[in-house]
Amino acid sequence: MKHAGEARRAGLKIIIWTLVAVCAMAAMGFLGKYVAQFVLWISEGLFVLWVLFALFTLYFFRDPEARTPSLARAVVSPGHGKVDLVDQCDEAKFIGGRCHRISIFLSVINVHVQNAPVAGKVSLLAHTEGQFLSAVSSDCSLHNENLLIGFESSEIANDRIGLRLIAGLIARRIVPFVKLDDIVSRGERISLIQFGSRCDLYLPLDYKVQVKLGDKVVGGESIMAIKP
Repeated sequence: MKHAGEARRAGLKIIIWTLVAVCAMAAMGFLGKYVAQFVLWISEGLFVLWVLFALFTLYFFRDPEARTPSLARAVVSPGHGKVDLVDQCDEAKFIGGRCHRISIFLSVINVHVQNAPVAGKVSLLAHTEGQFLSAVSSDCSLHNENLLIGFESSEIANDRIGLRLIAGLIARRIVPFVKLDDIVSRGERISLIQFGSRCDLYLPLDYKVQVKLGDKVVGGESIMAIKP
């Protein structure tokens, strides 16, 4: 007879498609179980990494109180790190000529808060844009982004002390805490460089340098030079 079996075929189609749907849901549930376990495992790993990162960040941004010496006519270290260059150079922008240069390399494990080398007035803040080469090389001051801070000493009349804060490969932000014409005390916190960097200290030639290559210095505490 005409159209015989159509209803049966329609019913079979429904049965087949519902079977396909049930099998698909079962497959999704099966896969979902393992996907959920994988996501959970990844999440646990990411959380552990975040905890380690948070602990490192707290360690990196530590800010110890400096025990600044009271020795008269002394210049203290502006940063925590290792002295890897002691020489003489020309610094025209603030010192105005030949001067001592003491360069301190700050690794990622050093404290990155900087301290005022002398008491006095901030009379120069000169930012220079540049590259972000590795701060391991002392020559990076010629190319890297940096901030030159000039201090007019209140301890010795007419003496000028320069400090250049230099960004590195990882350190890409210099954050000064001081403004032009601020009065600072020796050892006072003046800036922050984030994640590895360098500090160059410029001193008049009549100062007697007290550190040598390889010395590890503490910001606001270690005596770098003395005015005889």
